[in-house]
Amino acid sequence: MIQNSSGPTLLGVDVILVGSILAGLAALAVMMAIYAAVTIKDPMAKRVKALNERRDELKAGIVKSSGKKRQSLVRKTDQTEKVKDTLQNMKVLQQSQIEVIQQKLAHAGIRNKELAVVVIGARLVLPIVLGGIVALVVYGLDFFPEWGAMKRYAALVVAMGLGYKGPEMLLKNKAAKRTDAIRKGLPDALDLLVICAEAGLTVDAAFNRVAKELGRAYPELGDEFALTAIELSFLTERKQAFDNLAYRVDLEAVKGVVTTMVQTERYGTPLASALRVLSAEFRNERMMRAEEKAARLPAIMTVPLILFILPVLFIVILGPAACSISDAFSM
Repeated sequence: MIQNSSGPTLLGVDVILVGSILAGLAALAVMMAIYAAVTIKDPMAKRVKALNERRDELKAGIVKSSGKKRQSLVRKTDQTEKVKDTLQNMKVLQQSQIEVIQQKLAHAGIRNKELAVVVIGARLVLPIVLGGIVALVVYGLDFFPEWGAMKRYAALVVAMGLGYKGPEMLLKNKAAKRTDAIRKGLPDALDLLVICAEAGLTVDAAFNRVAKELGRAYPELGDEFALTAIELSFLTERKQAFDNLAYRVDLEAVKGVVTTMVQTERYGTPLASALRVLSAEFRNERMMRAEEKAARLPAIMTVPLILFILPVLFIVILGPAACSISDAFSM
């Protein structure tokens, strides 16, 4: 007679099975880390391609580089125009909405302004689609019969709310990450701009040089500076290139840099000294922000300390005593 031998268990859980699963997950994580380390891609490759396309646009004055690309652009424009016409016929599209979404797309690093209509259309369609799916699952197919009326209604409301706020939340999250990346590299970029200005480079050459030097460390900032350098070279008004930079980046520090650059262009004030003062201010601001986070750390650590560390500490200290008292009373 053969008996099935089971492995050691802890609180009813097979220790060998759990260990095997954790070992497999660790091996998978190691393989993914090795793959990510081997296949390192240049973060500026796609950005340089997009900047070259922008340079071609400014040279030609219209958006065209090849027949195939022009056909794809016309097709994309036709699709967005259909969406736009549909929303206008439904009386749900306003120009102010389009401008707000276009600026959010620019903050997220998305250059195509036509996608603003798609985002507004998604905000209209997704609540209906997600709400219909949840209604079919909860009410039609009755997948959760134990749910009451309130839970089903709450699930429907949450699905419709996520469908309405989902595209805007994704744009906001992407724009916040991009803004933080630009904020981190701005003081270094200003220091390099000071060096380039003192070396005698022009403003557009200085922006281009800084973009090349900081492209790998801060690809988002390098992208913006390279695009500004291109617009400075081809636009009729240099002020418009600086205004475009302030429009694309949702950061007060960048707006201060733009204001300084415009004033130096208009009044002929020394550029290097103004940028040096701005760089010192931004570094002090970054240091103050780090000190503020460090000062908040004790208050933030109080909750994990109470919830996770103190109970384990009490179990370790009082557990043996409780076991001894229990054994003494059981005799």
